[in-house]
Amino acid sequence: MTDATFWDERYADREQLFSGLPNGVLVAEAAGLPPGQALDVGCGEGGDAFWLAGRGWRVTAIDISRVALERAVARAGSAFPNVAWARADLTVTPPPAGSFDLVSIQYFPLPRRAGHAALRALLSAVAPGGTLLVVGHDRTEIPDGEHGFHADDYYEPTDYAALLDDTWTVLVDETRPRAVPPPPGTHHTRDVVLRARRAAVTAR
Repeated sequence: MTDATFWDERYADREQLFSGLPNGVLVAEAAGLPPGQALDVGCGEGGDAFWLAGRGWRVTAIDISRVALERAVARAGSAFPNVAWARADLTVTPPPAGSFDLVSIQYFPLPRRAGHAALRALLSAVAPGGTLLVVGHDRTEIPDGEHGFHADDYYEPTDYAALLDDTWTVLVDETRPRAVPPPPGTHHTRDVVLRARRAAVTAR
């Protein structure tokens, strides 16, 4: 599920893969945050990036799928100059450290690897005082092998939480009912949500 060909084929299989609306947890958890620099991990066709940009965020929106990014760019036109679109494989190219006031990871299938380098890089990308928001499906609702997905092969929000040190404050760590209906053909009724804030640098 982290392969570019897999995702290009999934997006190309239909005119629009997702609703185009922002994810419900992002809206609920980020609406009160002051806008700054945001990293939208696995941006797909751009629904979250457009919502963030509309609220004044400067967004770096990354995805491994060329097809998804082309659709997002076409939809954006000239209306969202505060979104930078980039094709990237986070297992190969980490985001810049300490650069984002919000790192949003919505249902992103990051593969488990020894040493957790890609996961640690996402944590490091959060700037001092910034927010990490990780959302996943309740794995008990995911049939093993669906779309080639085996839950044990990918990180969950709890894995991110386990690597947070005492410079972080966990604000939300829970499983909750979905705020919006699941994508067609799926049966995801619950979200696993982690929101944490990194400590701000204090002057010495």
